[in-house]
Amino acid sequence: MSSFKDFCSKKTVIGLGLGQFLSLLITFTGSASSELAKRGINAPSSQSFINYVLLAIVYGSIVLYRKKALKAKWYFYVPLGLVDVEANYLGGTSPLKGDALVIAGATLYAVTNVSEEFLVKNVDRVELMAMLGTFGAIVSAIQISIIERNELISIRWTAGAAIPFAGFSVAMFMFYSLVPVLLQVSGSTMLNLSLLTSDMWSIVIRVIAYNEMVDWLYYLAFAVVVIGLIIYSVGEKEEDQRRADIADEESEHDKLAYKECPSRN
Repeated sequence: MSSFKDFCSKKTVIGLGLGQFLSLLITFTGSASSELAKRGINAPSSQSFINYVLLAIVYGSIVLYRKKALKAKWYFYVPLGLVDVEANYLGGTSPLKGDALVIAGATLYAVTNVSEEFLVKNVDRVELMAMLGTFGAIVSAIQISIIERNELISIRWTAGAAIPFAGFSVAMFMFYSLVPVLLQVSGSTMLNLSLLTSDMWSIVIRVIAYNEMVDWLYYLAFAVVVIGLIIYSVGEKEEDQRRADIADEESEHDKLAYKECPSRN
């Protein structure tokens, strides 16, 4: 059994806390999308477009300020931007289109998460966000001009429509900015497991805000998911320690082998 010190390690606490904050952000974006849907607004590409623009401006400015060459070729980010946009689009329209788009959207999200984890750990987080924002904005703009142009024209931009629209964009910007941090700390598996609690958080918010009553099994399910996250976090730390020990042993073996070589000659 892991000690209490292992459980309370910085990596575990950050992974659990950040994962649940991201889950809350996803819950908020879902609520904002539902509010827009109630007003007859169905423009998932347009909602995501502002997020991509914010990413391009904020992180692109940092990249330009550095005045350094990109660590990865720019064209590597083009398919990532395309996949990410379509994952958001299918995820936003799937409740209306059917289960097939749910599966397609989930698959694209998986590809995006794994690709982002690789780039975060091997390239650069700021560069990833800047390029994802740039190409995501370009792809979204093209898609909006083809699919959602008439939808945007027909929208009556009252406060009731503008506030959830802007709230969605800000929440998505925060989500995208923090996801690479969690990917670097704990990996894509921890991210996806953490997002399983988003439905539970939406129920908690309904109970607090609207005094709705829910079955006790919802709380049990939430507890089970949280326990699973804790077990995974601790187990991941032990696996990292084993890998570090193996690496140390191999390094020590190489040093001994190097010292023995001169005597053989």
